[in-house]
Amino acid sequence: MASSTGNGRFKIFAAADGFVEPHKDAIVAHLRAHSSVAEVVDLGVDKYYSAAAAVARNVISSSSDPAIEVRGVVLCGTGAGVTIFANKYPGVYATHCSSVADAVNTRSINACNVLALSGMATPPETAAVIADAWLATPFRAPCPASGDAPWPEEVQQFFDVAPQEMASIPQGSAPAPDDSTCAICCLRKGMEFEPLDAMPGGEMRIMRQRPTSAYVRFKAGSVEPAHHHTFGHDLVVIKGRKKVWNLTKKERYDLVDGDFLFTPAGDVHRVKYLEDTEFFIRWDGHWDIFLDEDLETARNAIDAELGVADSDK
Repeated sequence: MASSTGNGRFKIFAAADGFVEPHKDAIVAHLRAHSSVAEVVDLGVDKYYSAAAAVARNVISSSSDPAIEVRGVVLCGTGAGVTIFANKYPGVYATHCSSVADAVNTRSINACNVLALSGMATPPETAAVIADAWLATPFRAPCPASGDAPWPEEVQQFFDVAPQEMASIPQGSAPAPDDSTCAICCLRKGMEFEPLDAMPGGEMRIMRQRPTSAYVRFKAGSVEPAHHHTFGHDLVVIKGRKKVWNLTKKERYDLVDGDFLFTPAGDVHRVKYLEDTEFFIRWDGHWDIFLDEDLETARNAIDAELGVADSDK
């Protein structure tokens, strides 16, 4: 857990959703001119959850000079959505700050390493002042929450152990979830699955019709040829890893446990399963499928894009 003294230098990853790109550009320009910032990596714009995920992954995985602390800045319309998704990643401590007091408090108390900002409610000039305070405030510093006085001894003792305890929680200090308490895991127990003939390695159990809910699983290495449906569908990955190509929109998604994807009605999409994967899917109407290519064509297209060796990873 980062706990900058306030005297170091920073490498910052920044991203935003497409609705607040000008605000992101303004804060990136401000940070690049900041005397304590060594580098700002602009990750661009994407859906708010994808932008938050990109920043979070970089914050927890980027190695740098020990003298340089890695942090992130994310923006969306309200600042709430990017905060939620950034905090899905262990080791990320993201806070939506709408004032200087918010920034100082969360740095002092939480050692916040990802700053979330609202493009709707926080003008760029205000965001710049908030970012300055966030960069300048070390962990444990006096802050509005402490009455701008040094923290008392009992709170300092809490700060001595909090970073290690917080960092250990995702690694198993909390009890492992029991499958028997998970509605979806309970639902799949005893299910009878039907194979998907057009997609070897896949099988599905439809649990409800119109709108349709289904539990689906695929073996590692399986491919869904390009296809489309009459209705749009929501998908949540329960476990595993898959790549989805939306050929209509010319977009690619890398999905892992807990990720969500909506595919609009009629969008042609192709899928590659990199691990044994299970997911829950819901269609707005009845389930149907229209193939736009055969299996061999799909495999050749995926191999051409990823490379044969990479496609099996």
